[in-house]
Amino acid sequence: MLSSINYAIDLKTIMAILLVTATMHACQENETPQGDGLPTQREVNKSMEDINRQMAQEEDAAIEDYAQQRGWDMTKTGTGLRYMIYESGPEGPNALEGQVATVHYEVSLTDGITVYASSEQGARSFLIGQDNVESGIHEAIQYLKVGDKARVILPSHLAHGLTGDNDKIPPRSTVIYDLELLSLR
Repeated sequence: MLSSINYAIDLKTIMAILLVTATMHACQENETPQGDGLPTQREVNKSMEDINRQMAQEEDAAIEDYAQQRGWDMTKTGTGLRYMIYESGPEGPNALEGQVATVHYEVSLTDGITVYASSEQGARSFLIGQDNVESGIHEAIQYLKVGDKARVILPSHLAHGLTGDNDKIPPRSTVIYDLELLSLR
């Protein structure tokens, strides 16, 4: 289940951390001396890239399963973001970078827990492409026009990444947004 991605640190991640730590202590240069049994910096980098790629592929598959189990017909973008507009607003232009968007929102985790909502905190406005919101929201909002309501799934790399938000969103969490674009200016 996708929610296990949110909390578990897998064995590969632990091994990678240990490998990086050992390499950092071994030397400060790009290559370690021959015959000492420690990997080169290039080998460590390659290993980390492979682990990151595999984790991203696993998260992507879990997101796909999550959406399919709920019957959500979502569009997937090149970044891995998934969205579906489930209620269209009146005809008008899509949001553009540089505009200020005001939205109602509900943010939840894949286990169904709602972590933030504008019903409690009020509508939020942000400058598209510049303000401090998840990069996935900057992308997703540009698929919407005023009045649209959409469901958006942000993979962890488009949400809060390896650290979470240091409050309610744990590290490596896939995040689901329900958005309504109220206005653009």
